[in-house]
Amino acid sequence: MPNLANITVKKNDGLTDIIYTGMQPSAGDGSPAIWRQTTNAYPSCQPELRVIAKQAKGKMGRSVRGTYVYPQAITNSTTGVTSVLTTAYGDFTFVLDKQMSQTEINEAAAQFTNLLASALLKSCLNTGFSAN
Repeated sequence: MPNLANITVKKNDGLTDIIYTGMQPSAGDGSPAIWRQTTNAYPSCQPELRVIAKQAKGKMGRSVRGTYVYPQAITNSTTGVTSVLTTAYGDFTFVLDKQMSQTEINEAAAQFTNLLASALLKSCLNTGFSAN
């Protein structure tokens, strides 16, 4: 079982690191582990990743579900109040069948996450259109 740790990723410029701080470890099946990018002082304005793992339906394996929220925070120049204007949202579900070998599960997880990090998928998300 993995231990909660901070996650470092590159910003859109491809050079600058941004850290998602491990805020809360999972308390067990169905309980989320939570990471936040804490550069904004207001928790409601911080991008957040939640990952929940539990027994898959039919008890044939494990299901891992992640949700990601990226709020657009704005500060009112008159009042100084910071609030969320809108958000970008993403999610994924990855189901592991217990009949697969650990080697195959490792390969599936690597290929899935590397596809999400690929330049083409990033472009699809940036533009809001699938590849044509």
